[in-house]
Amino acid sequence: MTNDLKKTPLYQTFVDSDAKIVEFGGWAMPVQFSSIKDEHIAVRTSVGIFDVSHMGEIQIKGNESAQFIQYILSNDTDQITTDKAQYTALCNENGGVIDDLITYKLNQDTFLLVVNAANTDKDFDWIKSHAKDFDVEVDNVSNQFGQLAVQGPEARKLVQQDVDFDLSSMKPFDVAHNVSYLGKTIMLSQSGYTGEDGFEIYCEAQDCVALWNHFIEHDVTPCGLGARDTLRLEAGLPLHGQDLSETITPYEGGIAFAAKPLIEADFIGKSVLKEQKENGSKRRTIGIEMIDKGIPRTGYEVLDLDGNQIGEVTSGTQSPQSGKSIGLAIINRDEFELGKELLVQVRKRQVKAKIVKKNQISK
Repeated sequence: MTNDLKKTPLYQTFVDSDAKIVEFGGWAMPVQFSSIKDEHIAVRTSVGIFDVSHMGEIQIKGNESAQFIQYILSNDTDQITTDKAQYTALCNENGGVIDDLITYKLNQDTFLLVVNAANTDKDFDWIKSHAKDFDVEVDNVSNQFGQLAVQGPEARKLVQQDVDFDLSSMKPFDVAHNVSYLGKTIMLSQSGYTGEDGFEIYCEAQDCVALWNHFIEHDVTPCGLGARDTLRLEAGLPLHGQDLSETITPYEGGIAFAAKPLIEADFIGKSVLKEQKENGSKRRTIGIEMIDKGIPRTGYEVLDLDGNQIGEVTSGTQSPQSGKSIGLAIINRDEFELGKELLVQVRKRQVKAKIVKKNQISK
């Protein structure tokens, strides 16, 4: 199975540690090391580490790189500095999300787009196809990078032990470049995908194993994709391919903050997003918590109490910590009301649920 899959620099380390490895977006990745519940709770209560080296990195450089990234991205990219990264979306002409990503400014004329692993080749081809009218070079540099995510309430204290500057003032999406870390040169980003404090460490691919082993030796819990998914879902964070897609806009997918259609500069999908900002989108993403027994799964129908379909589940699971069955769903906008009861079609049963805030679906 794994022979045909891409592998991160840590693949053999995971094999040697008897991690359960699965296919994910064309990659052989660990889904769990001990158990999803134990790894999930470790991140919520202490600190865990994830290998996210499968994520893609696309570099854009040239005299018109700043103008180009604004043309292809939905956020106000003038807000990106070398010290501040930005979460944004790559949208199509209809405002649908081709991918959600983080953009880093490496220097005046060079930007790094960190994209979802399964979308890397698609994103690269799409970006490249729109670059011909700009003085820029677009390169897929994914093979040059390793990426580790150290997440949890103890993450900051742990990372602070090995850097020579104060981390206490770093806020979400703050970035430090050319940081010396255990003799390696890294980029340190105050970011993650768990809803907890923590950092993402960008390093040379060849340095991944040494950095990973350092954290494991300091009793940091190794975590797989399973815990990463339950953690992000509890925090109400979307997953592209489920909660976001090329037919779901930022306003429909719950990432309206990543769309700035009122700025002066033009970008792909701007007209559709401007209309949705001014008049509202027809759909919106909600958090749901099951009242009756049953787990909402991707694609399950969401119904009103009269049995009329009003949407569908985009992500769902049982919270490892609270035991509650939770999910995200996209529904008709006029059906939204916090606390409102609705039904989820779980196989042959219609199971009662209620609407909750997306970032409180496990509270």
